[in-house]
Amino acid sequence: MNVATEDYLKTIFNLTQQQDRAGTKDIADRLGISQASVTGYLQKLAGSDPPLILYKKRDGASLTEAGTRWALKVIRNHRLIETFLYRTLGYSWDRVHDEACRMEHVISEEFEARIAELLGNPTHDPHGDPIPDRNLHMPDEKALSLAELQPGDVAMIERVSDSDAALLRYLEKNRLVPGKRLTVKERSPFDQNMTLRIHGVRGKVVLGPSVAQQVFVEKEVRHVHTAA
Repeated sequence: MNVATEDYLKTIFNLTQQQDRAGTKDIADRLGISQASVTGYLQKLAGSDPPLILYKKRDGASLTEAGTRWALKVIRNHRLIETFLYRTLGYSWDRVHDEACRMEHVISEEFEARIAELLGNPTHDPHGDPIPDRNLHMPDEKALSLAELQPGDVAMIERVSDSDAALLRYLEKNRLVPGKRLTVKERSPFDQNMTLRIHGVRGKVVLGPSVAQQVFVEKEVRHVHTAA
């Protein structure tokens, strides 16, 4: 499997986690290439043996079973490499993504297995993203975007978007990292800016909606006790 095909399959997988099918424009934006180039390559993938995607020009693309397994293999490689770079080589979490993108296509199955064993078979990468297991099963996720929370809500940060190194540095500076609990104190009705209290951290943090949409949390359910 060549690098371009693996990048397409990984991109389609990631896009279809939020929507039924991956549109040509969305894929082009993610890969930084023209829509015309994407259309041609999607037709190629749909015609492969076995087909790796299902594709209709106006509807977009989705992965077949074969395409899904290959995408999960690449994603497992990527997230294991990120974890190895972070834990073992001391890379900061804002630098591991680009390095892993370069390495994910070239490591052998033996190397992948040895990294996993060395790390104790981790289930999540440094950004909180789940790592497919050795059988390429992706754990179910129930995370919400932080932007969906309302004043008074308490939540635990599960993962953050890893595509922007500057964003990761900003989140780390403000202690908005996986494993941190937070409470939404206020939400502006005009610009949707959110005021947060990070548990165990002094002061408050104000986030705009564009940042809040890239932080994913598990909301805590409050149990209300009523008199009998």
